[in-house]
Amino acid sequence: MELPFSYQRLLTEQINIPSKLLNDYNELGLNEEDIIVILQIMNLQKLGELLPSFDLIASHMTINANEVANVLKKLRNNNFLQIEQITDEQNGQHEWYCLSPLFEALFEVEQKSIQEEEGKLFQLFEQEFARTLSPIEIETVSYWLDEDQFKPPLIKAAVREAVLMGKLNFRYIDRILNEWKKKGVRSVNDVKQSSQQKQNQQAPKEKRDTSVYYNWLEE
Repeated sequence: MELPFSYQRLLTEQINIPSKLLNDYNELGLNEEDIIVILQIMNLQKLGELLPSFDLIASHMTINANEVANVLKKLRNNNFLQIEQITDEQNGQHEWYCLSPLFEALFEVEQKSIQEEEGKLFQLFEQEFARTLSPIEIETVSYWLDEDQFKPPLIKAAVREAVLMGKLNFRYIDRILNEWKKKGVRSVNDVKQSSQQKQNQQAPKEKRDTSVYYNWLEE
């Protein structure tokens, strides 16, 4: 069955919008008006307008050319947008709005967020163990993060499981994480769903405290 022509045309006339831009633009201090201007630039560049005028951008929006100019000024002042020169196949020189700095900034925000989250994870271990971690323990946590690709929230869940079971040690936490890995558990939500299923299978009529994780290492 063929799609209606209008829908086929809609599907082909698209621009690729990075989901990261839509999810994290507020982390860069941008608002919805800024984002629409950016999307208009991306769309117009796809149509061949490498350096669209303020009036052209405004003609597709509900703001005027002066307001578009203010948005572009804001983007340039924050180093999210640059005007650069490119050379075409015929050696012609053209100016265009380059948005590469914006996307680089987005990934810098992500990296900073990851580093902060990992820093809090090490703080959690030191709080729970009431001491400074040894070099080997730090290396173990780093291995979970870098090699096993466990997310900090999942490691925190494993620490909580160990605390609840009264077995707060690295060997036990490592066993929990590896058991979850075998079972395809990759998030805290997966942990909760799987432990709830286990509880229901073991005692469907017994009321349990669902705030307590299932003991994954219990035979």
